[in-house]
Amino acid sequence: MERLKPTVNAEGIPTGQHLFFCPGCKGVHGVKDTIWDITGTPERPTVRASVLVHAWEGTDTHPGQPRCHSFITDGRIEFLSDSTHELAGQTVDLPPFDDWFK
Repeated sequence: MERLKPTVNAEGIPTGQHLFFCPGCKGVHGVKDTIWDITGTPERPTVRASVLVHAWEGTDTHPGQPRCHSFITDGRIEFLSDSTHELAGQTVDLPPFDDWFK
């Protein structure tokens, strides 16, 4: 099962955007292959550099706003300690993408 889902446009052409379900935020995050180095397989992806997501795109710090900072390695997601959700400091399996939309 794909853990990193490549997206396509209306014509079926790959967009370069890859989506994954974040179990810390309980939502979808995306990485673009022109910015991140994406290797491995969709089932066991590795993404470099780290993925940093803020509730307010383009901001570095907003008091009280969620922050998710992680590395994805071999199908596992390592949440860095500066994440503000319950999985901060933990490493867990990256869930299959489609399981969250059934």
